Amino acid sequence: MKKKHNFYILIVLFISFSCSNTAELDEGLVDNFDRQQILENVTDNIILPAFEDFTQKIVQLEESVTLFTNTKNLVNLEEVQARWFEAYKIWQHIEMFNILKAEEVYFIQKMNTYPASVSKIENNISTGDYDLETNNNNWVAQGFPTLDYLLFGLKANNTSTLLFYQNIENIAYLNYLQAVVSQMVDITEIVSQNWIVSRDVFVSSSENSATSSLNMLTNDFIYYFEKGLRTNKFGIPAGVFSAKNARVGNVEAYYNSTKSKELSLEALKAVKGFFKGETYNSTGTGASLKSYLDYMTETDNLSSAIITKFDESEQLINNLDDNFADQIITNNSLMINVFDKLQEGVILLKTDLLSVLSISVDYIDADGD
Repeated sequence: MKKKHNFYILIVLFISFSCSNTAELDEGLVDNFDRQQILENVTDNIILPAFEDFTQKIVQLEESVTLFTNTKNLVNLEEVQARWFEAYKIWQHIEMFNILKAEEVYFIQKMNTYPASVSKIENNISTGDYDLETNNNNWVAQGFPTLDYLLFGLKANNTSTLLFYQNIENIAYLNYLQAVVSQMVDITEIVSQNWIVSRDVFVSSSENSATSSLNMLTNDFIYYFEKGLRTNKFGIPAGVFSAKNARVGNVEAYYNSTKSKELSLEALKAVKGFFKGETYNSTGTGASLKSYLDYMTETDNLSSAIITKFDESEQLINNLDDNFADQIITNNSLMINVFDKLQEGVILLKTDLLSVLSISVDYIDADGD
């Protein structure tokens, strides 16, 4: 179930801090940590730079589509494909920030709801009657997954794909490609600009309450780790939620699934960097959930345990085939192993971290974990 920040679950979490690898929280310790420092570091050094990079990449993608439209050759087709993947990688760094305008305009759903619905895409193209802005039925017919289908799923190889687009009878497909990319550019600009204008108000909301920026941001981070990374990229395709019946078609970037491993590693890099307060595309580090945890527990045991789960998950992902579809077919147990390891991280984040920081969960767990 999608989380909502507009109303809150009035449940007090009576959870004891029971991580065997962490020191007991001193009952007399007063939380005097400057929470605003976390908001300032995350906003100024992670969110805003990532959105700036992503905006640039998505505009470059649109420019490459325009070039291909004007000159349909193999070089320009491959340029569109390359720009798609470059933007998709950066997307992994901003998907977790489903807050403010992003939540209001359903940014995440419009950009990366997968698997794409081929029947919906084909119907939109054949009828020319579609609304990518307000019709949520089109979430499965827009964004990166739809581009995946239009760039890699129409034909078996690039030569055949080029011939397809060069055929004047298929002009509607090219028009739809342009429309999808244009919508992605427009909505990215809206969300990106909102972060800029909302920055000061956002970082000043540092109190510990259900509506404060840090509490909502922390929930978004954990929700993404649990659902966007653990469940969507591994659990669902591997069949964890369907009686071990694998769903290969649910792999992210299914039609170019040689990229699915790289996308998942990029997503894991993003969540680890957020937790540690690492500056986007830099070696700098600032105030973070890690430093907050270390302050509250007077040790780095819990934060180190969380980082260890990130690292162990990364090692398991690196052992997978670059193509997750092939991996599921040949040895699905390795995909499930990644899911299980990520789940160990979910427990530390959702139970121990939130308990120590006295932050309540603001979303409903839809799969019982």
